[in-house]
This record gives sequence, structure tokens and C-alpha cells, in this order.
Amino acid sequence: MDNKPIDIARLGVIRCVIAPEPRMTPEGEVRRDREGNPLWITALAVRQPEGRRTDVIHVVTSGQPQGLTEGSEVKVTNLWANDWSVDGRSGTTYRADAITSVQVSVGGGSSPAAAPTGPRGKSSGGES
Repeated sequence: MDNKPIDIARLGVIRCVIAPEPRMTPEGEVRRDREGNPLWITALAVRQPEGRRTDVIHVVTSGQPQGLTEGSEVKVTNLWANDWSVDGRSGTTYRADAITSVQVSVGGGSSPAAAPTGPRGKSSGGES
């Protein structure tokens, strides 16, 4: 099992899809890291800028990420992938040092376009 660093810059915008939840054992206990800190799992939507495909990855962190809401843009620090194989099953787990909310500035950005006025569904090139 090799840990592979993930180049965050290639992922484009990352959004929280499922807010952080404690990572549980099959027996219903909270999983902990080697230092005894509780593990949290957060589902994130990632899309590479050059494609239309979006993937959801479940990222584990030590300690609860704060201030994340579903749909919000997030920043991931030190994301790693780890391929695993157990009893004929295999997959990839993702770990990060931290997941933090990206604060979007209010008032300085672009505002939504105003709705066009006039009749809908007709071109301005005359009658049909």
C-alpha cells in the first residue's frame, strides 16, 4: 500500500457534498488515529478543469473539520490517496491534513445577471 500525494491544483473547484461525520467501526465505535484523535469523513466533489466529469471522494481527517456546509467550496491541505486490497476487495482511501471552508468575498464579486425583459420564447427578428 503506497501513499500517493494528490496535486490539488489539478482538481479545480472542490465542494463539500456531505458534511463531516465521525468515521465509525462496524461495531459502532468512533475510529481513531495512532495518536488517539477521532477520525472524521467528509464527502467532496472534485472536477478537473479540463473535463466535465465530477467525482465524489470520501476524505478522512484527524479531528473534525469546522465550518463546512454542504455545497460550500473547500480547500484541502495535503491530500493523499492510498490503494488497498483485503479479502478480494479493493479500493482507494483518501486522507488529508485538513479541510477548510473557502470564504467567498461578498460585495466585490460579480452579481448575477438581471433577468431579460420582454417576451419569452420569441426572437427579436420579427413575427413568426
